[in-house]
Amino acid sequence: MTIGGQIVDIINRTIFNGEITIRDGIIKSIVRVDKKFSNFILPGLVDSHVHIESSMLTPCFFSELVVPRGTVAVVTDPHEIANVAGIKGVNFMINDSKNTPLKCFFGAPSCVPATSFESSGAVIQSDDIDALMQKKEVCCLSEMMNFPGVVNNEKEVWDKINIAHKYNKPIDGHAPGLKGAELDQYIKAGISTDHECVSVEEAVEKINKGVIVQIREGSAAKNFQALLPLFDSHPDNIMLCTDDSHPDEIVSKGHIDKIIRLGLKEGIDIFKLLRAAILKPIQHYNLPVGLLREGDAADFIVVDNLDDFNIIETFIDGNRVYSDGKIRFNISKPEPINNFNIDKIAEEDIKVNYVEGKRIRVIGAVNGDLLTEELVWSPTSKDGFIDSDIQQDILKIVVVNRYKQCKPVVGFIKNIGLKKGAIACSIAHDSHNLIAVGVSDSDIVDALNIIIENKGGISCSENGISDILPLEVGGLMTSVSGKQVAKQYQKINSKAFELGATLSAPFMTLSFMSLLVIPNIKIGDKGLFDVTKFSFTNLYTE
Repeated sequence: MTIGGQIVDIINRTIFNGEITIRDGIIKSIVRVDKKFSNFILPGLVDSHVHIESSMLTPCFFSELVVPRGTVAVVTDPHEIANVAGIKGVNFMINDSKNTPLKCFFGAPSCVPATSFESSGAVIQSDDIDALMQKKEVCCLSEMMNFPGVVNNEKEVWDKINIAHKYNKPIDGHAPGLKGAELDQYIKAGISTDHECVSVEEAVEKINKGVIVQIREGSAAKNFQALLPLFDSHPDNIMLCTDDSHPDEIVSKGHIDKIIRLGLKEGIDIFKLLRAAILKPIQHYNLPVGLLREGDAADFIVVDNLDDFNIIETFIDGNRVYSDGKIRFNISKPEPINNFNIDKIAEEDIKVNYVEGKRIRVIGAVNGDLLTEELVWSPTSKDGFIDSDIQQDILKIVVVNRYKQCKPVVGFIKNIGLKKGAIACSIAHDSHNLIAVGVSDSDIVDALNIIIENKGGISCSENGISDILPLEVGGLMTSVSGKQVAKQYQKINSKAFELGATLSAPFMTLSFMSLLVIPNIKIGDKGLFDVTKFSFTNLYTE
């Protein structure tokens, strides 16, 4: 097969008219020609860090959405399903990915559970990491979120790090706000990337100490604008990633191609964008993905122009897998796995006693960010209990252990915006217990119970009427068309907005309120947690 176009050589930073000859999935020749072409041919895009589970789709159905967006490969951390189902969950993702042309490379989840301060469905130990590292699909040790464990020389943490070194595979980082001497110690462990930078200052310190910064633009965490100057100051020390993207955003705005377009609108040089989106991740993770050179795998995309960057065709291993607005490969539906072991809850389970003279610690959510603030509130009593206060936008937030029957943990949160009803989900990073926020106890309980009944999902509830997007695979994903899931998600997301939600991504933000490794204050199934002190804190304060 021969295909012609304006060849975009991202290594030599040049564009020329040429024809590519492909045989047996390999580029046999690239020849300059005198013909004129309007289309552009360039290497396929790579997401350097993504949790496929956050798309709510299994790998096959995820590929149905991202391949048309020019993504030919992803480095994915199956951390979410691993926290639910352990090694069985990781193998589920690897096996399902074999049924799609999208090149899926996996990290071995380093933090399952993410901390000892929450209940997860499984534990992955250093022996498990050793076994995973021997798989050809595994290219790295995934984000080391337990930075206190690294800094404080915890044996199990260091055993995992040393196994990655033994197999000469990179170690991904996760160290929001870490700086100074502790950052030095963290990086000395061999940590080579970080996708949690929220400012140029933070990013530059990490880059200067040898870290590659992954500029993230997901559904909840959007750091592209804040880190924009890095394309000029440190273009060879950055990669692009989405981390977590919901299906509706991929359908409507795109995947890595979305970030490319954002950069083009800001006037960033196309080669700087493409090298961050393609060259750097391929080199860093040593991925067998083509870079549009003779002898490479024929992994490339065709776009209409380098301004709008609309994907016309996608090729993987020489096969045309997307063209004419359609995918050109089959999607398979796997047998679902899950881990869900609880009964429904009642309103009395989530009552909070009013204590005279005591104020309440409140989680302050921040739109578009995973960080939270710690606030203090003086509640009033209603029949001896504390309820949500919609006038002050302070709502009850509830976490329910889904792996065993336990009393729910209840706290309060500000800046969600609900004026009525409740929203809930079984996607609650990192252990994926159930989490809900709402105005009334009855609506919160209804929103949680419909998820329990379906053994996973995203729900809204108001006045006894509940809607749900079922997630039968681990309570995280579903095996139906990505476009169908995007439509269902848009519907339930719209319902959240009707209830008053003011966040740009209410469910995504809610899912991170139990992430106990992102400052400042979060809530897990064992209690309210102060991330800065890495210890539990009391709901009540003076």
